[in-house]
Amino acid sequence: MAHAQAVTAYIGLGANLGDCCQALLEARQQLDGDGVTVTASSPLYCTDPVGGPADQPRYYNAVVEISTTLSPLALLDRCQAVEQQAGRTRDIHWGPRTLDLDVLLYGDQCLDLPRLQVPHPHMHLRRFVLEPLCRLAPELIHPRLHQSMIFLLKQLPDDQGVDCIEEQW
Repeated sequence: MAHAQAVTAYIGLGANLGDCCQALLEARQQLDGDGVTVTASSPLYCTDPVGGPADQPRYYNAVVEISTTLSPLALLDRCQAVEQQAGRTRDIHWGPRTLDLDVLLYGDQCLDLPRLQVPHPHMHLRRFVLEPLCRLAPELIHPRLHQSMIFLLKQLPDDQGVDCIEEQW
């Protein structure tokens, strides 16, 4: 299902199994096309795992800004298809993964669907999401909390182990 008008959305990318940098590069390329245009990429970050098993490798994370004519659910389907191509399995909640793509924001919409919540329900609590997002759109307003992303980032403790490793990737 396509919308007539393009919407700006933000997708969180993460991986901590296999060749993580390559997985994120390929995911960004695979997102682009058929109703999705990647318009900007944050720097690449190496981050401590949040939630899930403690004995897993650090994650590589980034955020991409896209312009899309896909509906929110069609965009989620696209993200999940890209994850599957990268060998994503869903064995352990918040466990290690070859690739994770999250629809963080879809315009200024708020959605509470069985398969998709937008804005992402935990994004305002996660430095590994807000750091890269703020590199793209620091003044962007969270549609539910009505605060800027940079304000939300500044509310978080600086103890989540988020390190910028590549400005351009």
